[in-house]
Amino acid sequence: MLRPRRLSLAGLALATAAAGLTLLPASAEAAPAGHARTAAHTPALAAAAPDIDVTRVQAHLTELNAIATRNGGNRRSTGQGYRDSVAYVKGKLQAAGYTVTEQACTSGCTSGAGPNLIAEWPRGDASKVYMFGSHLDGVSAGPGINDNGSGSATLLEVALKLAQTDPSMAARVRFGWWTDEEQGLNGSDFYVRSLTSAQRSAIKAYYNFDMVASPNGGYFINHITSAAAAPMKAYWDSLNLQPEENTEGAGRSDDYSFENYGIPTSGYAMGASARKTSAQAAKWGGTAGAAYDGCYHSACDTTNNINATGLNRSADGVAYTLWKQAVSDTAPANDFSLSVNPAAGSTDPGTTLTTTVSTATTSGSAQTVNLSASGAPAGVTVSFSPASVTSGASSTATVSVGSSVPPGTYPLTLTGTGTATHSASYTLTVKGAGGCTPAQVVSNGGFESGTTPWTGDTGAIGTFSGQSAHSGSRYAWLAGYGYAASDSVGQTVTVPAGCAKATLRYWLHIDTAESGTTVYDTFQVKVNGTAKQTYSNANAATGYTERTLDLGQYAGQQITLTFTATEDSGLQTSFVVDDVTLTTG
Repeated sequence: MLRPRRLSLAGLALATAAAGLTLLPASAEAAPAGHARTAAHTPALAAAAPDIDVTRVQAHLTELNAIATRNGGNRRSTGQGYRDSVAYVKGKLQAAGYTVTEQACTSGCTSGAGPNLIAEWPRGDASKVYMFGSHLDGVSAGPGINDNGSGSATLLEVALKLAQTDPSMAARVRFGWWTDEEQGLNGSDFYVRSLTSAQRSAIKAYYNFDMVASPNGGYFINHITSAAAAPMKAYWDSLNLQPEENTEGAGRSDDYSFENYGIPTSGYAMGASARKTSAQAAKWGGTAGAAYDGCYHSACDTTNNINATGLNRSADGVAYTLWKQAVSDTAPANDFSLSVNPAAGSTDPGTTLTTTVSTATTSGSAQTVNLSASGAPAGVTVSFSPASVTSGASSTATVSVGSSVPPGTYPLTLTGTGTATHSASYTLTVKGAGGCTPAQVVSNGGFESGTTPWTGDTGAIGTFSGQSAHSGSRYAWLAGYGYAASDSVGQTVTVPAGCAKATLRYWLHIDTAESGTTVYDTFQVKVNGTAKQTYSNANAATGYTERTLDLGQYAGQQITLTFTATEDSGLQTSFVVDDVTLTTG
């Protein structure tokens, strides 16, 4: 959090209004530090919103801390720690059913900065969007757990709770985890600039969460008297916290990017390097005259730097605000449930499976429910007989798997749409026929999910200025330095036994500043340390070329597959790898 303020006329007007606020009376007694509010003390106004389990938020913080530890001690936007943080959050959201996008910041960000991560819950009126955001990057000095793992983990757990409860939605909810905030609010600024005027108009409010667990913190709300802030203030008022305007953070976090385009904003914060006043210490507890966060932008900003009470109150307030703004406040007069049995099936290419989709009327009268499916890979179709039912009736879903569908596990979503929308998951496994069970054994071959399980020089994996992916947004860029160097990335896989073929496929782009056909720089594919293929600067060409390698001789064996690029001391040659698969069949 907290870059130097870039003050616009809109920001100046907001700051002037904030300066005219008077503090609320210091009459409330804060809970002792570390004492999380229990469900028994949940205020009545939050009854419609779920309680967010603070231990789950803390578990996300533990993982973000571990990611930093594995990557030089930080999660700076340009480093692998940030990219691994993106992969962690993305994986959780995709598994929960979100529509998730990595948005590369192509202008205005620090060179090499990782992507923004955008997740949308696919329910509700798309013309009314409430957006919740936090920056996911940290400074180079430490792991950035309060600043701003706290905001990022809070939003992740609230998003997962929304998916778990799957309420009827009155509006869309979109979450954003921003890159490069610590270098000047650059990721969020790029996101808002990239929207059309109509897309910006659809965002009815943006809520920002930056440092929501400061150990000596206070309870601050951005634009506390605004309409956008009303539900946030109502929740903290219900706890008798007497929140104050966030003057320290005005114009210095990602909400400012949205303010600059006229989008209403608010958010929670608990303070950074500013010092707690005596009046604040009297009503909130803590130490007067000390910084809200004594580890701000420091190496000690670890999981030990978290105020569990403040984190819990922030998370529950975020959930309350989301439910208040975007969840339908009344259940549909007529509603239904939907289930799938069996919820999984396994079959060979060229065959079909069936499952039963059952509905039941849960309130009011029976209604027509139209059935549909999403998430099927190319070559897989889902049909329903009948395609619509009256709630209380069932339909047979037939999953048809084409003969060319590659082996793998595919999550499908079966959806019923009536006065409300409800979904259930079905897991399809395509396994192949006969004594051979086809499989694709390389994990994260498109490099889209961070670096795991790739090992070696994993800093070469990501999105960088000067190269582009074959598909998606990420790749492995090996060499390309223009001086003597070597890069390698690899992973260990098991080639299934009993199959006649095992084929490695990958896409390789080579560009070079060398000339002629003399080999100066090389790229090798190695199996267990032995080179099986070699390409060089002499193979440079425009675009990507698909390369294949027969690995049938390794059936039934565990092997280590490695891509290695070696560059001499002269001109650069870049070897860019993407979309790696090792398929048996």
